Amino acid sequence: MKKIILTILQYILFLGLGIWIVYQMLHQLDDKQKTDLADAITNANGWYLIPVFLIGFLSHFFRAVRWRYLLETVELKPSLLNTTFAVLIGYIANLALPRAGEVAKCTVLAKYEKMPAHKMIGTIVAERAFDMVSLLVIGVLAFMLQMQFVSEYVASIMGSVSAKFESSKTTLLILAIVGLLAIPVGVILYRRNKETKVGLFVKELMGGIFSILHMKKRAAFLGYTFLIWAMYLLQLYIGFRCLDATANLSISTALVVLVYGSIGMIITPGGIGLYTLLVAQMLVAYKVDIVPAQAFGWIAWVAQTAVIIVLGLVAMLAIHPYNRNKNGKNTVDSAQNI
Repeated sequence: MKKIILTILQYILFLGLGIWIVYQMLHQLDDKQKTDLADAITNANGWYLIPVFLIGFLSHFFRAVRWRYLLETVELKPSLLNTTFAVLIGYIANLALPRAGEVAKCTVLAKYEKMPAHKMIGTIVAERAFDMVSLLVIGVLAFMLQMQFVSEYVASIMGSVSAKFESSKTTLLILAIVGLLAIPVGVILYRRNKETKVGLFVKELMGGIFSILHMKKRAAFLGYTFLIWAMYLLQLYIGFRCLDATANLSISTALVVLVYGSIGMIITPGGIGLYTLLVAQMLVAYKVDIVPAQAFGWIAWVAQTAVIIVLGLVAMLAIHPYNRNKNGKNTVDSAQNI
C-alpha cells in the first residue's frame, strides 16, 4: 500500500512539473507570439503527419518483434500479433501511469497466451536496460556528429565560466576528462552501495544487458534495436517538413533533438511539457525562432502521443475478438483431427 501511495505521489509530482513547464513556456510569450504559435500549429503541413504516424506504428511493431526474441530466452513463444497488441496497450497504460505499461504488457500477454507473467519480468528489465544504453550511445553519436555545434552551445549556456576557456577544444577536453573520471567514481560508489535499492537496480540493469549479449539471436535483437531508433529519428526528420522554419534542418540535427526529446519523455509522464521545452530549446540553439521552435515541439509531442492513443485503443478493441476467433478456430481444427 505504501509503495502504491509513493508511486501516485511521484506521478502527481512529475505531472505537476510538466504542467508548470507548459505554463512557463506560454507565459514567456507575448500576445502576438501566442497568436503566431497557434497559427503556426494550425497551418502546419498535415500531410507529413501521415508518414509520421505510419513510422510510429513501425517503431512499436519492431519493438514487439524485438521483445519476442527476449521472451524466447525464457522459453516463451507468444504470437506476433498478441505481442504487438500487448506492446501497444502497454504504451497507452504508461500515459495513464508511468511504469504501468510494463505491468500491462506482461498481464495482457499472460492472459491471452496462457503464459506465466512472472517469467516475463526479467525480459522487461533487460529491455529497459538496453534502451538506456542505446540512448547513451545515440547521445555520444549525436555529440560526435555535431561536436562543433554542441561545444559552442555548451559554451553559450555556461556564460561567464566559458569565457575562461581558451577554445572549444579546451571545453571538450575538460568534458572528456570529467567523463573518464566518472567511470572509476561510479564503480567505487556502486561497490559501496551495491546492497541498497539503487545498487540492486543497477545490478538488475547490468544483468539485463549481459543477458542480451549472450542470447542466441543477439544479431537480430540488435538489428531491431537499430530499426526502432531509426524510426524515432525518421519521425522527427520527416516531421521537420511540417513547418517552413524547420524544413531545411538536417538529419544530424534531428538526432540531437531525438536525444533531448527522449530525456523529456523519460522524466515527465508522457513527456508532457518537458519534451516540448527541450525540443524547442534545442531548435532555438539551431537558430530557429522561438515561436516555430515551440510549435514544432508541440506538433511532435501531439503526433507521438496521438499514435500511442490511437494504436493503443485499436489494440484494446481488437485483442479480445482476435483471440476469441483464434481459439474458436483452434477448437474446430482439434475436433477435425480427432
